Amino acid sequence: MQIGLSRSERAFKIFALTLVGGFSLLAFFPVVYAFSASISGKIAYETGQVLITPVDTTFEVYELIYLDKGLWISFINTLFYTVFGTAWSLFMTITGAYALGKRRLLFRRTFNFLVVFTMWFSAGMVPLFLNYTSLGVDNRWGIIVAFGVQAFNIILMRSFFEAIPHEIEEAARIDGANEFQMLLSIYMPMSKAAVATIALFYATSRWNGYFWARMLLQNSTELPLQVYMRILIENFRWMFDDMPPDLAYSPDSYIFAVLIVSIIPVLIVYPYISRHFAKGVNLGGVKE
Repeated sequence: MQIGLSRSERAFKIFALTLVGGFSLLAFFPVVYAFSASISGKIAYETGQVLITPVDTTFEVYELIYLDKGLWISFINTLFYTVFGTAWSLFMTITGAYALGKRRLLFRRTFNFLVVFTMWFSAGMVPLFLNYTSLGVDNRWGIIVAFGVQAFNIILMRSFFEAIPHEIEEAARIDGANEFQMLLSIYMPMSKAAVATIALFYATSRWNGYFWARMLLQNSTELPLQVYMRILIENFRWMFDDMPPDLAYSPDSYIFAVLIVSIIPVLIVYPYISRHFAKGVNLGGVKE
């Protein structure tokens, strides 16, 4: 028997959906504007005719991006940092959270305190920079390994592991399962929501990594996309000094096009990961 909503509940639901929809449109507007500006004509853009839909459409700026080898090298670098960095971070986070969640771990309270302590206090930017440079964090693998884990994600993953019923682990141990088998066969499948969430956190952080990559990387061929984009924005005007003055697009359109290219992978991957967020961590774990 289906119970209908009261008038006040329907009004609140309509208000909430309207509010969320309005904020969603506001958040999506910059993306729409950037795409429209990237394919709009020079005169239309510079005279302020572009708002939502493109005016005097031209795709010449994307042809210019296609020929920019530096952009594609940085794009590949970012994919490398994102894929391998996320995998390394997940490995460190999952194994660390699994160990810290075990009551039989010696000095468990001390280790957990040390992890949480890093969230409260930091040595500061200058000591961190000196530490990274002394350790040789100036290449691709250095960036991946040095920024491999975040304390908050370890705590989040540990909380998911601790919520799994202890009876399941006892049954697996009676059947002869070791620690690795329990982690891979019990804890990981029952924590897909947590793993997907943390993977998205790490992937987003890696994809948007800018500050430390620009400060530490010495080789220009190892720069990620965000650093290349910033350098491009700082110096893009000189690219158009030798261009004919009657270009069909504005120099600003090139920057908008680069922004659009940089967010396409995130827009594609995010919907496939976000569907795991609402799933329960113990779904199907214990049945009585």
